[in-house]
Amino acid sequence: MTDQIITEVDGRRLKLSNLDKILYPGTETTKGEVLHYYTQVAPVLLEVVAGRPATRIRWPHGVADLSFFEKNLPAGAPAWLPRITLASSDSRGSGDDVTYPVIGSLADLVYLVNLASLEFHVPQWRLENDTPANPDRLVIDLDPGAPAGLTECAQLALIVRDRLASIGLEHCVPVTSGSKGMQVYAALNGRESSAAVRDAARELAQQLTREHPDLVVWKMTKSKRPGKVLLDWSQNTAAKTTIAPYSMRGREQPTVAAPRTWAEIAHGATHSGTLRQLLVEEVLARLEEQGDLFHSGLLGR
Repeated sequence: MTDQIITEVDGRRLKLSNLDKILYPGTETTKGEVLHYYTQVAPVLLEVVAGRPATRIRWPHGVADLSFFEKNLPAGAPAWLPRITLASSDSRGSGDDVTYPVIGSLADLVYLVNLASLEFHVPQWRLENDTPANPDRLVIDLDPGAPAGLTECAQLALIVRDRLASIGLEHCVPVTSGSKGMQVYAALNGRESSAAVRDAARELAQQLTREHPDLVVWKMTKSKRPGKVLLDWSQNTAAKTTIAPYSMRGREQPTVAAPRTWAEIAHGATHSGTLRQLLVEEVLARLEEQGDLFHSGLLGR
């Protein structure tokens, strides 16, 4: 593996550098290995992020060093990289515009990963005619407060799945986040606005907090979270983004936001400690053996 190579990806000439740089010291995972993962997972990841402005988290010197969020297109980005300029979602109301990349090809993805973009975060809506459309999926983010962990998240995920099914959202898929918790995604028909979906998710969070007060909390107040799972409804706000399924995470080890089967979640809910976050090699092996669990789950296949 050389320090720098020039290669062609989807007809685009790309200069890939520092391929031997270790980005995950705990496992000695190099930038070249990160690029390899993303090229292998690209067929399904590209479908996840298609038509959605992408926010990245970059670790230029690896996960043991500093990172930064990047919304705007990187300086020096090639003209062929797709982009969209949208009004800023800055909570301070700066009013500035942001020009996001919109990842549509392997070349787009490889270019951004070569900049040490380890994480990709996207909203629950797609662009239609360069304008944000209504969301096509709902996400319920489950964030455990220690000593709660994935066991408690799995217990709540099953409750969430059944509650969503009761209101007609039968096509759901669980995703262990690659960090502490997990998400449950449900397919939407695109008829409801982001505000309406957000409000429905908040109502669900409030209902489940009343029904399962020892397990669930819907407010982010830190003092209320130890030993419980925060049901984060706010991820459905139009301005919010969530880690993209199949994206790597900038954690100590190269974990991935990994789609799971409901059988795994049911087992993890009753067998404490058996459900864990998955590593890149495991996700690639599962993808080969089981196919794209994320989209098959959303489509009910």
